[in-house]
Amino acid sequence: MIYTNTLLVLLGPTGVGKTEWSLRIAEVLRCPVLSADSRQIYRGMTIGTAAPSSAQLQRIPHHFVGILSPEDYYSASEYERDALSLLRELHKQYPVAVMTGGSMMYIDAVCKGIDDIPTIDETLRRELQELYRKEGLDPIRQQLKILDPVFYNKVDLKNTKRVIHALEVCLMAGKPYSSLRTDPRKERPFRIVKIGFTRDREDLYNRINRRVDQMIGEGLTEEAKGFYPQRHLNSLNTVGYKELFDYFDGKCTREFAIEKIKQHTRNYARKQFAWFKRDKETVWINLSDQNEDVMEKVQTLLNQYY
Repeated sequence: MIYTNTLLVLLGPTGVGKTEWSLRIAEVLRCPVLSADSRQIYRGMTIGTAAPSSAQLQRIPHHFVGILSPEDYYSASEYERDALSLLRELHKQYPVAVMTGGSMMYIDAVCKGIDDIPTIDETLRRELQELYRKEGLDPIRQQLKILDPVFYNKVDLKNTKRVIHALEVCLMAGKPYSSLRTDPRKERPFRIVKIGFTRDREDLYNRINRRVDQMIGEGLTEEAKGFYPQRHLNSLNTVGYKELFDYFDGKCTREFAIEKIKQHTRNYARKQFAWFKRDKETVWINLSDQNEDVMEKVQTLLNQYY
């Protein structure tokens, strides 16, 4: 296949500096940015998801930022469909488009493809969400264990969205979710160049801690308070909000909740890095290394394909 267009994917753990570098690179390339963040896609969650600011959005056109209500269901397969449709249009004007984010499933869906999963009936979805709201995740886990013990033993049982979705598919398809997961590698009509940003661990953790303090200073507590009546929504089962919901429920102090946000964010960063490191196609740049010329490396990688 001969490629005339490129998708430049900028990935890495939370807090590493993806947003600012995506802006700088997109300005040089004069192209738009596609957000691959499963929480920045929701409206109103600006502070808690570290979404691009109004000033940053004015610098470069962004897609998939603040376009859905927190009540809306949205999956990696839907992101794959929508992103590919958008890229078909963007590549008519821009030879390179930038995609950046830390949502592993979103990035894999666009770059590699995702399994064909049956569309979930809205009635079934509402029933399971209501079960989760009333009784928590445990009865859903137990049903999944019976219907698909293979996936049950693989999945992160604390990941609400993935557990519920797996049970939805089992009930909808009438067969185990694991039997539908073929992990296909789909061809794309564009070249994919992946750059991963990393930092030395102490540097990254310090940045995460400072960013959480900055979020609190910018009004994260107040933002979370506004979502408190909707705290059962999957979109709000997110680091930064769920810890503050515990504070609002009287389960802990505000200071304890803030420390937990920092801890859980660091844990998530480790999980992201472990996931991304499995992909041997990614070229890594250590942003803690002052000798790294990021823009030069990006241009060198892109020039290899022209």
